[in-house]
Amino acid sequence: MSLLEIENLRVSFPGRGLRAKPVEVLHGVSLDVAAGETVGLVGESGSGKTTIGRAVLGLVNTSGGSIRFGGREIAGVQGRARQSLARDIQVVFQDPYTSLNPSLSIGDTLAEPLIVQGATGKDARARVRTLLDQVGLPSNAIDRMPREFSGGQRQRVAIARALAPRPSLIVCDEPVSALDLSTQARVMELFIDIQRETGVAYLFISHDLSVIRHISHRVAVLYRGDLVETGDAPTVTSTPSHLYTQKLLLAAPVADPRKQQERRAARNRLIADQPA
Repeated sequence: MSLLEIENLRVSFPGRGLRAKPVEVLHGVSLDVAAGETVGLVGESGSGKTTIGRAVLGLVNTSGGSIRFGGREIAGVQGRARQSLARDIQVVFQDPYTSLNPSLSIGDTLAEPLIVQGATGKDARARVRTLLDQVGLPSNAIDRMPREFSGGQRQRVAIARALAPRPSLIVCDEPVSALDLSTQARVMELFIDIQRETGVAYLFISHDLSVIRHISHRVAVLYRGDLVETGDAPTVTSTPSHLYTQKLLLAAPVADPRKQQERRAARNRLIADQPA
């Protein structure tokens, strides 16, 4: 049995105007994530990938299908039942600064969810020091404020906060897209190292196929609310079968200017020959 099972998931948002019909943004999406696995969910802006993550977290209402975690239906779960899921399902958002309270020290930010879950102040403080070490931050970070850190360091703090309750699954919503390339690489290696150490699973959401290739075991490609291709990461990110995934691959930047020019030309031919 998979850790997370999404079956025929549908999500609709209200249409514009008083009498407008709801607009369906997910059209029956099915995917699963095994314990200790990273499934990369990739697509362009507006494809619906973030909506899937938010549905798993209970931040949007579903209009059809099911979301099961550990065999338990969690779609529509609210209140204390949803709060209890926070021990097992955590999230790392795109912007690490806006996801941190600027008026709390890093130590207080990381200790807060632990104390809410019943830890003593002393035990929470000890766990915070362990977390800081786990994400590669110095021990004196515990008394510093978010504004004192770089973007990459703030994202490390956000990762530490997600790890605090020892979850089984972390939804990673574009967690490296706001970082420069060198920092992206370091943070992705951190995600991989943490998974090796803890066995946590990731639903890793990104628009960048090169990021997805680096970190994922399996890949699901989303296009306008439909899942158009799934498979193991090396295959989907190197020799995709679906036209849309081929366009994503050719759109991914490469360091070599000549290869980049060739990719751009190939993508333009693909679009001209077979428009989506």
